[in-house]
Amino acid sequence: MNVFLWILAGVLAAVFLASGAMKLIRTKEQLAGSGQGWVEQFPAGTIKLIGILELAAAIGLILPPLLDIVPVLAPIAAVGLIVLMAGGAITHARRGEVPNVVVNVVLAVLAAVVAWERFGPYSF
Repeated sequence: MNVFLWILAGVLAAVFLASGAMKLIRTKEQLAGSGQGWVEQFPAGTIKLIGILELAAAIGLILPPLLDIVPVLAPIAAVGLIVLMAGGAITHARRGEVPNVVVNVVLAVLAAVVAWERFGPYSF
């Protein structure tokens, strides 16, 4: 189970590293042009903040347990991702973007598995 949780955390970290970097590197207009219409409802600073939070969560899932420095940060990062994905699901649901809601829910469930197991029986 420990190997499975590492793989799951790695997949989540990769997804959110890419997503967060994209939000930080691209402008609001570039994001909207690439199919992320939700950005039109938020100020550019909020979009950058979401990107920073996604990057922080990606790093928090992997580095603390890998370096054995405050490894409890990994499940805390997973909880942060659950909160981010809940906000994303609400935003996409309001816009009627059902496929995006499904993606948010799947990512939240994966993060919940990591949080549940790392806080519980498979903690570091």
